[in-house]
Amino acid sequence: MPAAPVRAGGLLRNLYDRFAQLIHEFGKFGVVGAICFAIDIAVFNAIYLATDEPFSAKTVATVIAASAAFAGNRFWTWRHRDRRGLRREYALYFFFNLVGLVISLICIGINDWLGTLWPSIFDTAIATNIAANIVGVAFASLFRFWAYRRYVFRPVPTEV
Repeated sequence: MPAAPVRAGGLLRNLYDRFAQLIHEFGKFGVVGAICFAIDIAVFNAIYLATDEPFSAKTVATVIAASAAFAGNRFWTWRHRDRRGLRREYALYFFFNLVGLVISLICIGINDWLGTLWPSIFDTAIATNIAANIVGVAFASLFRFWAYRRYVFRPVPTEV
């Protein structure tokens, strides 16, 4: 006997049911990220405009924004996850933020290198902001979401 056709609504509902937890976590991570992104950009530009030093500006901005993000992610995004290892979470969280910072700094470095080849395009404050705060943050955020979900905010262990 042939299988009954799956209606589009049923297929979408099944997909949503299967990935609901991931969708909700990603949405909350995005809200926390958007708030901390605004903090990051504000601090980065304040320091960058004052010092004309993008690497230091990005480092300080990332540390401040990551500190705010830790609270948002631990107590909202992944509040349903295991809560027994604050020290472990904190250490791993900032380690993965360090990796994210390196990703952003690499993007700034590539932009600086491109600025030596095409200074009128890449050797500008706007290009540095795009490299640091759009390209770098995008790649770093994808990495961090994966790392936080996988290693930092682990699921609650189930009883066997």
